[in-house]
Parts: sequence; structure tokens; C-alpha cells
Amino acid sequence: MNEERKVALVAGANGVIGKNLIEHLETRPGWRVIGLSRRGGPGQIAVDLLDADDTRAKLGGLDDVTHVFYAAYVDKPTWAELVPPNLAMLTNLVDAIEPAAPGLRHISLMQGYKVYGAHLGPFKTPAREDDAGHMPPEFNVDQQQFLERRQAGKTWTWSAIRPSVVGGTALGNPMNLALAIAVYASISKELGLPLRFPGKPGAYDSLLEMTDAGLLAKATVWATGSENEAFNIANGDLFRWSELWPKIARYFDLEVAPPLPMSLDVVMADKEELWTSIAAKYGLEVPYSAVSSSWGFADFVFGWDYDMFADGSKARRAGFHEYAETSAMFFRLFDEFRKAKVIP
Repeated sequence: MNEERKVALVAGANGVIGKNLIEHLETRPGWRVIGLSRRGGPGQIAVDLLDADDTRAKLGGLDDVTHVFYAAYVDKPTWAELVPPNLAMLTNLVDAIEPAAPGLRHISLMQGYKVYGAHLGPFKTPAREDDAGHMPPEFNVDQQQFLERRQAGKTWTWSAIRPSVVGGTALGNPMNLALAIAVYASISKELGLPLRFPGKPGAYDSLLEMTDAGLLAKATVWATGSENEAFNIANGDLFRWSELWPKIARYFDLEVAPPLPMSLDVVMADKEELWTSIAAKYGLEVPYSAVSSSWGFADFVFGWDYDMFADGSKARRAGFHEYAETSAMFFRLFDEFRKAKVIP
């Protein structure tokens, strides 16, 4: 079975998660990859998953798909508003692919710690896959319940992958923390300022973890061998910003000053002109619009004045033993941003 040719359909191909997943799949023998995104791209299908008719028209002929990797996401201002569009996109995709692809074997759903209520406030840590649910709305939960109902009596299986904050290099993404930190540090340096932690005071000393996008890609493909299971996937180490922040400052040759709570979404709103001058000075190749989409997400992460980590032992017991060092991950991502002329 493992030697049979596999065709992967990756929804959210331009995101931090989808981009790295495609890159990983393309290195593995026996896989053919089809990317899906709203705006399209090389080797991708441009499709509006919110539009059921467009989804059926674009995907209804993909009769050889064996694996669906769902990492698409649309942002909305409130938790309740997130549910209808994100559930509709998954539903429309499955409605189009399931009848078209008789060889469908697995659907992988990308989730996160919102399943545990991590976005609402202090929650039980370490979070485990069998923890009790919480009061809705929460689109990750609705998506999994949809797959559970849809899979009943079918030959295909599903997996739910639950990473922490994902570290990757995709631009224009609403949830790229590493890029937000890199741009914030670059602007601080240009202004001759120290690197201040901008989050809540309690967040500086809370315990957190992250998930390297490359590690996540490996885990996601590994989990296709499971049958209807959820897995927490993280780097395997814990950190506090109070320990990591000075190391990040040293990377950028910056001093560290005491934390000062501020909204990056607010203080970075007027920095486009400054960034344009930085780009001209250092020969950068991306506009401010491509590097400024994650300020709100950074504010969200830096506002966690409570512990944010899960138990990853279920995946290890099942056979996935990869890990990554979080500080090394950040420095590698910063190096990649510099190499790509995203930051000075």
C-alpha cells in the first residue's frame, strides 16, 4: 500500500503550514502534490473554497486524489464569526472531492490549541488530546465534528493535527510570529531603540512552546497512517520569553530594555514610510504590506500571561519522534528572511 502512488491535495498552499507541507511532500518519493489557494500560484489551483459552485467546478475532476491536507483559514474579527466561513470551506472541499475521488484514503485537518480553549484564557496544561471540551464557538471543534460525522461508514480516515504557534517563512500570512518579531526588531534597530518585549507583563515569564513548520509537515504526513486520531505536535522544548527575548535581541545586535506593554498593531500602523526607506537602504525586495499582516496575531501571542503548552507524548508513543530546538528555529528563520531580502 505504501508503494502505491499518492496524490495530495493541499488546501492553504500559500500559508506558513501549507507552504512547508508542499515542500516536504515534494521531497518524498511516490507523491504528487496539488496546491489550492484563493489567489493561486505555480502548480496551484486558484479556488474560492467559500463558493461551493466554484469549488465543485475546480475540484470535481480530481478523481485521483488520495489524501487531502486541509490547512486553509479565513480570518474574522470575532470567535463566532470565524465559524461559518471556516466550516463552509472544509465542507465545500469535502463535498467536491469525496464523490470525485473513489481512492480517497485520508483527510488531515490542521487545528490548534483553541480546541482546548487556549484562546479564552488560562487553561489546563499540559493540554491533552482527550481533554474535556469547552463552550463554543470554536471552528476547529466544528470542523472535526463535521469530519467525524462524514467519515462514519466510509473507507477513508481522518487525523487532526494540533500545533502550537507555527514558525515558518510564508509572507502575507496573518499568523507568522517569526516574521512579526523580525520586522519589529529591524524597525527598532533602524530607530536606534532597544528591543522591548511588547506583551503583557505576565506573558514575559509564562511557559510556552512553538512548532517548527518543517517538523509539522513531517508529523502531518506521518499521521496519515493513523485512523481517526488527534495529535498535539510541538518542538519538544518549553521556553519563556524572558529567557529567549535577550537571545533574539543579540541576533539583531540590539540591547534589551524592560518590557513595555503596547499593541504592535497600533504602533506599527504608521511605519510603512519608514519601512520603504529601510527597504531602499538595504535593497529589500518586499513591500510593507507583505511583512505587516501579523501584528494582530503577535499582539495575541504576546498577551498570553498564562502557560501555553500541550502534552506531545501521544504522538511519540505512536511512533513520531522528531523534535526541534525553538531558539535555533527562530535564528534559522531570521537567516532565511535575510537571505530572501525580507529584512536587513
